[in-house]
Amino acid sequence: MSTTTLPEQLSDTAREFAAREHELLIDGERVPAADGRTFETIDPSSARPITSVALAGPRDVDRAVQAARRALEDSEWATLPAAGRARLINRLADLIEEDAGTFAQLEALDNGKPVKIAKVVDVDGTVRFFRHFAGWCERVFGRVIPVRQPDMLCYTRKEPVGVCGQIIPWNFPMLMASWKLAPALAAGCTVVLKPAEQTPLSALRIGELALEAGIPAGVINVLTGAGETGAALVDHPGVDKIAFTGSTEVGREIGAKTGRALKRVTLELGGKSPNIILPDADLDAAVAGSFQGIYFNTGQACNAGSRLFVHRDQFDKVVAALAARASKSRVGPGLEPNTHLGPLVSQEQHKRVLSYIEAGRAEGAELVTGGGAGAAGDGYFVEPTLFTTGRDDLKIAREEIFGPVLVALPYETLEEVAARANETEYGLAAGVWTRDIGNAHRLAS
Repeated sequence: MSTTTLPEQLSDTAREFAAREHELLIDGERVPAADGRTFETIDPSSARPITSVALAGPRDVDRAVQAARRALEDSEWATLPAAGRARLINRLADLIEEDAGTFAQLEALDNGKPVKIAKVVDVDGTVRFFRHFAGWCERVFGRVIPVRQPDMLCYTRKEPVGVCGQIIPWNFPMLMASWKLAPALAAGCTVVLKPAEQTPLSALRIGELALEAGIPAGVINVLTGAGETGAALVDHPGVDKIAFTGSTEVGREIGAKTGRALKRVTLELGGKSPNIILPDADLDAAVAGSFQGIYFNTGQACNAGSRLFVHRDQFDKVVAALAARASKSRVGPGLEPNTHLGPLVSQEQHKRVLSYIEAGRAEGAELVTGGGAGAAGDGYFVEPTLFTTGRDDLKIAREEIFGPVLVALPYETLEEVAARANETEYGLAAGVWTRDIGNAHRLAS
């Protein structure tokens, strides 16, 4: 997409960055993929290409890992005191904060999320997260362990894990980058970061600002690409740890590979999280919170409260209140200031969510509201959708949808709802709405 066809709401800085033909960031330099391959990143609000981005292959992964290894073992980063790391991380946070408007627009353009949400959640959260972990640089201590043997001193010391391969998803591109980068940098590690192919722009921008902040070349390397890029990173013997946020299916594969290689791994995977409204709850607060819990970020969150359990006596009232809220929510392009729900991130995700809505209808769930686009144009829009059913075995009640689809289910007793809420392969998050702290703890345990 040329600068003349990018959305008119973009600032000059965001427009210039978005329109650039993006290369990989390896060892402090922007370089093309070794085999010259590229892919297009798409604006989900219009389904039009934004620009071309380099597609990293195994040779690029190897170059990036070697650069990260050199930075870890043979650069000023290797000998930098903890206070020096803190200073550089704080400087990066300052530069991101100064560029907040650009980052918010890039997230809205590349991911589709409402620009006002991108600013207060993603950008501001990223700044806070980097600053938080900058503070941890000087709080990492070893221990002295008393022993009875003469002439012996026993102690532990903390050392960087090493080269970290970090693979992040598309639902919170910037925020997830900070969640991966900040603790690794605070610990003195070096990083090869692979953003999702749907949303590469903010990670590339962070990588450039890291160099401007004075973080040495090779400490942060950014490889754009698809699944093959991530697989090559996981398989590379020079990577000491993998951190992955994404689907349960891919997480299982990564867990198996890292287990065989005896490589450290951290996985944050999918969810089918329950929200439970108990009879004594403040219903206005519970409805507002449950609505936000599923429709925030257009339902594209691993901890989204996609199953809502409501006591049968209050079920109709709560469902009606949720439907009323949904009808007032504006679906539209992420860069428009009045948008409440932006598009889904991609055509693939759009088809997936619509297939679940069709499955809900086919299996007999009642569609209370939603199910359509809710906005004009070619973007990947789905309006907030609400089903009701008494069956926990439906696909829409069992499987992670990752879209703005809520399933409301009635229950009778505390024991019943606890058992039903736990009847899932996922275990990521849950919510309980009640004024009775005892019941809250009983359900939580």
